[in-house]
Amino acid sequence: MKITVTPGRKIMGRLAKGEDLLAALSKVALEEDITLGEVRAIGAVSQARVGYYHQTERQYYWLDLKRPLEITSLIGNISLKDGEPMVHAHVTLSDGEGRAFGGHLAEGTLVFACEFTIQEYQSATPLVRQMDDPTGLFLWPSE
Repeated sequence: MKITVTPGRKIMGRLAKGEDLLAALSKVALEEDITLGEVRAIGAVSQARVGYYHQTERQYYWLDLKRPLEITSLIGNISLKDGEPMVHAHVTLSDGEGRAFGGHLAEGTLVFACEFTIQEYQSATPLVRQMDDPTGLFLWPSE
């Protein structure tokens, strides 16, 4: 499925120290009524939780990183799930020795400092996540 989108608002801001990164980004989307968009962020976290989806077992495995890390890249999208805006983001983090960790951003990632950008999009057709039986994931429709 492909939809045509036009750019809407661009919102930039800073999240507060100690906030949960995913929950805080989701809160911005909800408060700003953003139902379709892209999200990016940089900064640092005091701890992180990232996931890896095991394709054969069809379940997430979680990696808890209980130490300060830099957000070298956070990229994601915003669409609808169960009638609410949902932020789906992947993050790459690095430690003091330059080692990188990454995966599906999960709640439990606590902000030390974070600056974000959300690009809203407008479309006549909403993107609503639904269960995709072949993958076991909530994805955008394929048709």
